[in-house]
Amino acid sequence: MFGRFGGVSVTQLWWVWVGLLLLAAPGKARPQSEPGLNLKGAIDFRVHSGPDSMDRSIDADDLARLSKESGMRALVLTNQWESTAALAYMVRKQVPGIEIFGGIVLDRPVGGINLEAVKRMTMLKGGWGRVVWLPEFDSENFVKKLHQTGPTVPVSKDGQLLPNVLELLDFIAQHHDLVLETGDITAEEGLMVVHEAHQRGVTHIVVKNAMGVFVRMTVRQMQQAAREGAYLEFVYNSVIGDKPQNPIGEYAEGIKQVGPQYCVLGTDFGAVRNPPLPLHPQALLEFMKALHNEGISVADINLMAKTNPAHALGLEP
Repeated sequence: MFGRFGGVSVTQLWWVWVGLLLLAAPGKARPQSEPGLNLKGAIDFRVHSGPDSMDRSIDADDLARLSKESGMRALVLTNQWESTAALAYMVRKQVPGIEIFGGIVLDRPVGGINLEAVKRMTMLKGGWGRVVWLPEFDSENFVKKLHQTGPTVPVSKDGQLLPNVLELLDFIAQHHDLVLETGDITAEEGLMVVHEAHQRGVTHIVVKNAMGVFVRMTVRQMQQAAREGAYLEFVYNSVIGDKPQNPIGEYAEGIKQVGPQYCVLGTDFGAVRNPPLPLHPQALLEFMKALHNEGISVADINLMAKTNPAHALGLEP
């Protein structure tokens, strides 16, 4: 009844034609498989490494090699006691092919809110000192939360930022490659800093560990910070261990309500623990997967782990 063409029956050709029509019909296309999560192009926005004045799980050059092998683009090295700008310069020489940035935490070892220390960091060869963190371990908020005593580094008084903080913000505003990160100050102080920095023309602003145990910004506060140009930082170190600061679900819900377009991810890894934690590259990937398991898309996770950190550092995404 039906003829044949080159050994193929007309009936077979007809069914092939029908199948092609069905595949081409609107709404009938086969779903594309979602690409898996990976570290290619990822930036860890806050990592600790040796050498340091406390034990660390890995030295900075070894960490850079691991991160490069994992396909990562960049690391931001931090240290509560000294600038990491020189370390970033040396690691770049030892491990070419990955971007390494440093910064300075304005705690007591560098003189607190010490504009001269920030100026000197920006003058270091290479210019890889990019991030200025407001006080962390020595902030009034941190010391109070841990029921400690001793001198602190204040940033405000009677609801107003101190003059030396305002002077610092003006300097950062004049140096568009610098990133201002809020440190472990209170949520209210953080909002004051974000507002003033935005008003004074600071280009890159990040709220440190916005939902963590020390800052504890509410969703509404995070949304306000985002409206004034800040990114909200979320770190893996806060959601792991037997007693995490935050459940991963709480993090994910906060990210969803604020919007991934305003968020950046980091590990805050580097502490020596027992049992040992995964090293930074693997930890960042675990963090990305954990957020994906909470319903955040691969595209949004890549936005927070790759694109937004690049923007925050003034890099081309």
